[in-house]
Amino acid sequence: MGFQRQLVLFIMAFMNFSYEHKAIAQWPPYNSIVSQVTKHTDPTNNKPLYSVEIMTKYFWGDFIHTNFLIDIDTPFIWYDCILNYDSNPTENYTCPSKTVCADPVSCGEPECRDIQTSSSYKQYSSSCPPATNSLTLPGWSGCTCPVSIVDPINGSCGEGLLGISELYFEVPFFEGLFPNTLCAPSSTFDLFPANVSGVMGLSTSAYALPSHSVTNGVFPRAFSLCLPSSVSKTGVFFLGSSSYYFSPHSKVDVTSYLSYTPLLNHSDSFGYFIGVKSIVIKKRAINVPTNTTTKLSTLEPYTILRSDIYNQVVRRFLKVTRELTMAKPVAPFDFCYEASTNGTKVGLKVPDIDFSLEDGKKWTVHTANSMKQVTKDVACLAFVEGGATSEHGIVIGTHQMEDNFLKFDLVNWTLGFSSSLLTKGTSCASFNSVNH
Repeated sequence: MGFQRQLVLFIMAFMNFSYEHKAIAQWPPYNSIVSQVTKHTDPTNNKPLYSVEIMTKYFWGDFIHTNFLIDIDTPFIWYDCILNYDSNPTENYTCPSKTVCADPVSCGEPECRDIQTSSSYKQYSSSCPPATNSLTLPGWSGCTCPVSIVDPINGSCGEGLLGISELYFEVPFFEGLFPNTLCAPSSTFDLFPANVSGVMGLSTSAYALPSHSVTNGVFPRAFSLCLPSSVSKTGVFFLGSSSYYFSPHSKVDVTSYLSYTPLLNHSDSFGYFIGVKSIVIKKRAINVPTNTTTKLSTLEPYTILRSDIYNQVVRRFLKVTRELTMAKPVAPFDFCYEASTNGTKVGLKVPDIDFSLEDGKKWTVHTANSMKQVTKDVACLAFVEGGATSEHGIVIGTHQMEDNFLKFDLVNWTLGFSSSLLTKGTSCASFNSVNH
């Protein structure tokens, strides 16, 4: 029992599996793998959320595909699965056909002790009661390893059981045996968007996917996100680092568009932070107070500004857009504009908003990312006030990330950003997998 036993079984299974799939299976070296990203609407509050599709089970010639909510803060990978123990799984595998199963990790094994005593876990689960729901599975003498989990949508506490899972990535094909993943009950995902039944931790934690022991050393410790701007189109997620080509520019590597800024450490978070020195609107700089933290979030839909920063930004924005016709505000926005004239839709364009970074680079927020079309006739400034005492001065939300290519490089500890791909004549929905 334990990881060594699982590794032997994995090698045996992979030899059989790769023979059957030799037409598509590849094994490193290659530098990255690709999965599609889907935009969803949160059923509880109508805000956008994003998922990455990963295959979680191979059964009778087909895969079960699971959509994992993208979370760049959470330290773990957890999803809808059950722990299943069989003393001889290669001959008598009892996992139900439409259920995803993982092999249990005993509460007495080092993996369990490591995760429950790590500073990552204690920091993440500090608001939750200790996980105590240990079980004994049929045919197994060990006890399971319970781990507290936090719902990224509403912050509620739950429990998962530590296991060893098989995850499959399709382009190029990669199969990995992932220890330190968590199985959570199906009911955990009742309030998630339809067809989303997992959480993909992409944070700086050692248990998150970018630093996971299975991928670390196989792929460069990096990942990239390109979030789609429509629920009818898909974006892309890349694990690793490579060249990427988006139609119609089949010979232009999209990473050539990137500027880079350092990622900053924050002692109380597994998330990603950058240094913003000022916010520039039409050549006028709004200074950001020293020591202000700027966080990136895949859960907040719109950029949040602390009150002192927000008030200066909107004052300047209103001044440079005074020729536009104001409309009645639409929650959660404070400032909206008419986007039609006499019933005819017009192309609303506003001045760029630049995040001026500490190293002299600038992340430009163009109209598509600064304005949110809330009705066919009204568009609103997609920045919201966070209050006078908000923890972070700036939280960059997903509306400002859509159709931007973002590369999180954990080797060089940098963020690569493209600003809007729309200005380059392409989008996150235009990835050309043929050239990958």
